[in-house]
Amino acid sequence: MQRQVGHRKSDIGSILRSVDLGAQQFTVHQEKTLRALSLCRTAALGGHVDACDDCGNVSISYNSCRNRHCPKCQGHHREAWIQAREHELLPCTYYHVVFTLPQALHSLSLHAPRIIYRLLFEAAWATLSQFGKREAVQLGMIAILHTWGQQLSLHPHIHCIVPGGGVTAKGEWQSKVRSNQYLFSVKAMSKVFRAKYVSLLRASGVGNEPLYQSLFKHDWVVYAKRPFGGPKQVIAYLGRYTHKVAISNQRIASVDDTGVRLKYKDYRNGGVTKTMLLSTKEFIRRFSMHILPSRFVRIRHYGILSSSWKRGRLRDLQTRLYVAVNPKIIETLHRTCRCCKAGNLVTIAVFGERGPPELYKVENIPVPIN
Repeated sequence: MQRQVGHRKSDIGSILRSVDLGAQQFTVHQEKTLRALSLCRTAALGGHVDACDDCGNVSISYNSCRNRHCPKCQGHHREAWIQAREHELLPCTYYHVVFTLPQALHSLSLHAPRIIYRLLFEAAWATLSQFGKREAVQLGMIAILHTWGQQLSLHPHIHCIVPGGGVTAKGEWQSKVRSNQYLFSVKAMSKVFRAKYVSLLRASGVGNEPLYQSLFKHDWVVYAKRPFGGPKQVIAYLGRYTHKVAISNQRIASVDDTGVRLKYKDYRNGGVTKTMLLSTKEFIRRFSMHILPSRFVRIRHYGILSSSWKRGRLRDLQTRLYVAVNPKIIETLHRTCRCCKAGNLVTIAVFGERGPPELYKVENIPVPIN
């Protein structure tokens, strides 16, 4: 007789609720994060009743976990972050540079992630700064840490958005670094990046001399993409990388008794979309590798895009370059009515894990939950 396979809901929260997280070998921080994701938008976190100030539609929503590793909780954070960046654009070409750690450092990334990932940011900025000094300018950089590959394997790298220009010692803007076709030589950046990182790693005391020497045996990967079409294209591009988590619910094809099937792109085969099967425990183990240390900052700004620059000098620079910047007003669709698409949602009641008030139930069944 053929065995029946029971299909389950295909999202990370449901997968996490299907296992005993306490029986797995997670750190305290990893288990706390996974539990938060498992409870996201469930009755356990309570909820709220909203009414539209335009059409009057009433809806019930369970509260989110607000964890930065949760695929359900990043939408409005991403919108707000991107809108803020629109006010910081400069009239120049922008470049996308990716710095990747070699596989020899993957083990240390798991055991000392706070140090290894911090050094990744520092080495990348030190590399770009050195090349900027050759042009006699101070550059800027927005760097975003990703630790995963398409198959949820460990693949630490940072995506850097770099303006094609910088500020001279006299405070003047110098546009177009070398060429519109590339920022700097990738081969040259790779060698400098490797030297910078190994030097920082040695100074940190993590690892040993045989490891440091072995890191020079292979080339390191620095990837530079063609320049963007213009500042507005930068914003659209950033949306693909900011506030991204290891895997979205859309990439989970199915979940059943045999495990989790996830979709991935095989870049070694022209980016063809394929499906792979992982046991539930293996899926969770791989996902847990990408939980960052508590309070670790994964999006960082450097040089002329740093917070100290943006407090005054960046606006002055934009004025001199005739960049029209409107007052910064952050608006997201997070509180827009899903019924009429025009009104704003106003919270009229909140409730705990016991569920919504009887007043907002129809025949003791809650109205549809968002």
